Amino acid sequence: MIGIENNFTHRTKLNNILVSRNKIDMNKNLRYIISCLLLLMSTNPISAQKSQQLYKEPYRPQIHFTPRAHWMNDPNGMVFSKGVYHLFFQYYPDSTVWGPMHWGHATSKDLIHWQEKSIALYPDSLGYIFSGSVVADKTNTSGFGQKGTVPLVAVFTHHNMAGEKEKRNDFQNQSLAYSNDDGKTWKKYRGNPVLKNPGITDFRDPKVMWYEPQKKWIMTLATKDKITFYSSPNLKNWKEESEFGAQLGAHGGVWECPDLFTLNDNGKEVWVLTVSLNPGAPNGGSGTQYFLGKFDGKNFTTTQTNTKWIDYGPDNYAGVTWSNTGERKIFLGWMSNWLYATQVPTIKWRSAMTLPRTLKLKHVDNDIYIASTPVPELAGLSAKPITANNISVKRDYDLSSVVKNISFPCRLNVSFNKQDFALKIFNKTGEELLIGYDEKTNNYFIDRTKSGNINFNAAFAARHTAPRMSNNAVINISLLIDAASVELFADGGLSNMTEIFFPAKPFDQIHIQSAIRLNLNKLAYVEMRSIH
Repeated sequence: MIGIENNFTHRTKLNNILVSRNKIDMNKNLRYIISCLLLLMSTNPISAQKSQQLYKEPYRPQIHFTPRAHWMNDPNGMVFSKGVYHLFFQYYPDSTVWGPMHWGHATSKDLIHWQEKSIALYPDSLGYIFSGSVVADKTNTSGFGQKGTVPLVAVFTHHNMAGEKEKRNDFQNQSLAYSNDDGKTWKKYRGNPVLKNPGITDFRDPKVMWYEPQKKWIMTLATKDKITFYSSPNLKNWKEESEFGAQLGAHGGVWECPDLFTLNDNGKEVWVLTVSLNPGAPNGGSGTQYFLGKFDGKNFTTTQTNTKWIDYGPDNYAGVTWSNTGERKIFLGWMSNWLYATQVPTIKWRSAMTLPRTLKLKHVDNDIYIASTPVPELAGLSAKPITANNISVKRDYDLSSVVKNISFPCRLNVSFNKQDFALKIFNKTGEELLIGYDEKTNNYFIDRTKSGNINFNAAFAARHTAPRMSNNAVINISLLIDAASVELFADGGLSNMTEIFFPAKPFDQIHIQSAIRLNLNKLAYVEMRSIH
């Protein structure tokens, strides 16, 4: 679910307004009524106008999903069903800091425009509703389906706060909920929990998939700083299959939010295991590593010896893929970092999701990597590109000489022969964000040390780097820049970085810089419309 430090005891320090489980139960119906009323109000013109004003708040993303209000972290239960992408997420409806976890819910038909729904799952007598997954039980193995419906089944972690406070080692267990109306309403299984804790302090974040060769469900579960695989014929009865990772990968923090899926490699099936951890990421705090290998229904094996990361920036965490999308694998992460997530200077809401990304495999020399790029549906927000070729940069080049009215959000693509390069995004107050490539170290970088409001946490202001995987002579960089975030995709998604920032005044200028003469082979600027 989340990993603030090495155990969940530290998590309680983040929240000064935790309420008791009894109070949660008492307020459950009231919150549901209020949530429904808010949704009804959003259908009238006056409310719609207020909604537009809401999404024009300082730092509010214009092309990323954010909740209307309050706290959000990990994406949960992502499933594609009947033409609709469902996004559930860790949500606390009473504050802008972490608290008793619910499952928020939003839906989309294009992965870009989202409609926030009423809360899907509330805390109950078994505990808070931590991270998990949702599957479409197509053959009704669970028996939850009614009158021929394909039930959506949520598999999630129940986190018992009383057990944590008592310092027991069995306060996290796996439970079920199901929906027969396409995710509109959910009912918890009476037999919860379906997988009881064997005595492991960190026992959470089940990601479930159907393993067709053996006609069974596979649960990939984070268990302290390794992964444990379980199997079930019906989602209710689980048995342990194997463990993975005790001696592999990064172990700077507790492992969390795993995912297991396949990617195609020129007709060959490659199994992918992603694992988030905090701390221990290459740029500090939170990050997501991955392993490539094989899975036989019992064991995951890999010959990989080096640690590989989905994203080298500090602000892409707990990402998983949508289920039920066939061969297409779409990844989404939480765009923040547990080092400062509860302190960022937004007022009515906290945290956004990254842009959804398509995952593919790419070969570089004798190695293989995951490349991630923004989903093509994003083109639906794009205006006509403004392009220029063979631009000569003598130390400093003002992009306004090509683009008369620079605005954000936007997409900026540049192509140049391998040498030092820097892009400065700034405003008239002197606040700036530097993005570029350092030929000496062969690293991409993002420097936010002068990006605006940086004093809310000592770890925020920093220069972060990502290794260049490609060995091509030409460098291609694509940047997706929103009101308070940038996502860098280099060399076709081989090297990626995600960063958030908070300027006192919006950035409105872009300059390209180089210590020696630089020739840009091609530049393309694309203005993007808001999703709100």
